[in-house]
Amino acid sequence: MTDIGGQQVGKVRILQVEDNEFDAELVLGELEQDGLEFEVKLVDQEEAYVAALEGFRPDIVLSDLSLPAFSGERALHILRERSSDIPFIFISATIGEEAAIEALRNGATDYILKHNTARLASAVRRALREADEQRARVRAEQELIRAQRFESLALLAGGLSHDLRNLLQPLLLAGDTLEDYADDPRLARLGALVRDCGRRGLEMVSSMLSFARGARRAEQVKLGALLEALKLLLQGSVPRTVKMRVDVFDPDVAFEGNHTELQQCLLNLCLNAIQAMPNGGELVIETDLVSLPEDFFTEVEQPLPGRYLRLSVKDTGEGMSPEVLQRLFEPFFTTKAAGTGLGLLSCKRIVASHGGFMRVRSQVGEGTEFHLYLPLNAEDADHMDAQVLDASLQGEAERVLVVVEEAVQLSLLVDTLDTYGYQAGASQSGTAALQWIEAHGVPDLVVMDADMNLFTGVRTLAALLDHGYTGAVLLLARPDAPPNLDELPQLDHLYVIEKPVQSRALLRKVREALDASEAKR
Repeated sequence: MTDIGGQQVGKVRILQVEDNEFDAELVLGELEQDGLEFEVKLVDQEEAYVAALEGFRPDIVLSDLSLPAFSGERALHILRERSSDIPFIFISATIGEEAAIEALRNGATDYILKHNTARLASAVRRALREADEQRARVRAEQELIRAQRFESLALLAGGLSHDLRNLLQPLLLAGDTLEDYADDPRLARLGALVRDCGRRGLEMVSSMLSFARGARRAEQVKLGALLEALKLLLQGSVPRTVKMRVDVFDPDVAFEGNHTELQQCLLNLCLNAIQAMPNGGELVIETDLVSLPEDFFTEVEQPLPGRYLRLSVKDTGEGMSPEVLQRLFEPFFTTKAAGTGLGLLSCKRIVASHGGFMRVRSQVGEGTEFHLYLPLNAEDADHMDAQVLDASLQGEAERVLVVVEEAVQLSLLVDTLDTYGYQAGASQSGTAALQWIEAHGVPDLVVMDADMNLFTGVRTLAALLDHGYTGAVLLLARPDAPPNLDELPQLDHLYVIEKPVQSRALLRKVREALDASEAKR
């Protein structure tokens, strides 16, 4: 190992452009005497020089100024066309002051006279250190740009989420309403389709907003929902030449984690797999329940034997060499021309944050397998209850005042409540709600949008209480912008429901609120 600026690095790869073997040995002798560990490639022809830049991948170039069939100026020009961060030092017996200044202007890092090589080793070490610092600055600048881009994305996502949720709300309500027409199977199927499209759209909006904001919250992740969301995101990215297969051993298995982060991790692995199959192949996403023994874990991992959920992403692509596998999780290491070298590292950190582990298997020409192992406790197994229409959701002609600015949402909410036996009144503003109360009396229940513009939901509710309303209130609110309830008096039955709301969830909450307020009376 060689110390460069306080950092231990491996052997330095030196590309030496020199036609005199004796001079070349003198230069290398100076570096050996200084304790620099290196491997060298000696060339004196342009063709060999270009080949060495591509195959040898030097850390630094040491070049004579004049050669019979080549020149140092030409070598410098070729290098700077390809790379701006590889140091280039002239070592010559004939370079003059003007030529040296011109060389530095053209991109040379330094120049050394052959009859005075005392500072050669220090010049090489300084050039390597400055090159590393420059690369680190570039990476930091790129990460700053990336962070600013994500910040802009978060602002954009926050601004769009409200409008998108309003667009999806009618789909969810209309779908549930159509599905209730059991006597017409075509309408029921259409309703299910509309409702499912609305749910998927809502899931995508929530996932993108959560990812853009870097949200990290624990939740019950359903295996089936996770893989369905992944398939939805991959629909436009899988070429016809790639066959995708998804095997889920039990879609109802649930575990504690972060849906968005795991989705992003699997998406990253799948996109990498697709790129590794430019001529087509097979992408397989498999799940399984496994028991890991103590000898499964490496020396740097805490051995935690037990039951794990295994998520596997396999491809039949180009595969990876042992050298690439060894560096796979290094920051900024990438084999892609436009890659950042952070995707797999991010995946590994996501899995580790869930208490899990990653394994990779790959061979050149035989494809790659990524296996994610997530801890799964027995109590995590939870089964999703089917949403079945319950007769207890039916109303008994209770009067419900709905206050929503958006006309389509207001109409669908009122129709839904009317269908289930409630007497629903409609108001598009807080002022209209007060006028409705003056005309029809105090309702049994108020359903109100918290995001109204001119007269906010909270202000409207405060005005309703001043008019003598003491019943239950359902406040429809965005999950990313909960209402400020500090200005309200104490309410015994206030329920906040996340938008967009689904019909059965609304009806259940309406019934719960009415029963609770009636019991208190």
